[in-house]
Amino acid sequence: MGKVIAFSNQKGGVGKTTTCVNMSACLASVGKKVLLLDLDPQGNATSSLGIEKEEELKSFYNIVVGEANIEDIVRRTKYQNLDIIPSDMNLAGAEIDLVQMVNREHVLKNALDKIKSSYDYITIDCPPSLGLLTVNALTSADSIIIPMLCEFLSLEALTQLMNTVWLVKQHLNSKLEIEGVVMTMKSARSNLANQVTDEIKKFFDKKVFTTSIPRNIRVAEAPSYGESVIDYDPKCKGAQAYMELTAEFLKRNKEKV
Repeated sequence: MGKVIAFSNQKGGVGKTTTCVNMSACLASVGKKVLLLDLDPQGNATSSLGIEKEEELKSFYNIVVGEANIEDIVRRTKYQNLDIIPSDMNLAGAEIDLVQMVNREHVLKNALDKIKSSYDYITIDCPPSLGLLTVNALTSADSIIIPMLCEFLSLEALTQLMNTVWLVKQHLNSKLEIEGVVMTMKSARSNLANQVTDEIKKFFDKKVFTTSIPRNIRVAEAPSYGESVIDYDPKCKGAQAYMELTAEFLKRNKEKV
């Protein structure tokens, strides 16, 4: 049965999509069967893996409105072992449609339960908000990975996210756990970055991944070519950091690296 991991932070620009895409690609590269679910209406994870946003592209929205089953919307990517459920502009309307539905928080979970056994990992790129799409992701997930910038404003946003996680755990998904916090776009020479990291460690302790992601232009360039950074420039510092982060993740999950 596949493990479902939500990548979430309602603060935009923290490297959430980048981390989800590149960890998914890294997991696939070491032989894990991975499904990436793009739940962000902006569709950046979809384009980052080279999927063109065509008119006939189907997303989770088509499940919400009863136009498709989950098996119908899974697409292969150009990478071995990596499939995707893409996003399209219609996904923004899912929030409105979900409000009117019975058992609205469990729509995604009920759909994913049908295909979980086909994958080792299902990764979810959540939207930068705490609406019903994110609640559906957290209700479906076994764990959550929180990418964070090394800035003090990120600490404020974290309080809101943790409150949502607590509410979901209390009322919708008692098994939800914090997989870990990833410090992104970190400058090793920045005192501020180190101070923020220390503050996060006081709260999350060993949940903070030892591996952090450095600021790296190759990581920023890769999505414009529809590639993960490990394919765009496998020798750059960003690619090496994501491979190390994935190895740390697998070790935490007691899997061979």
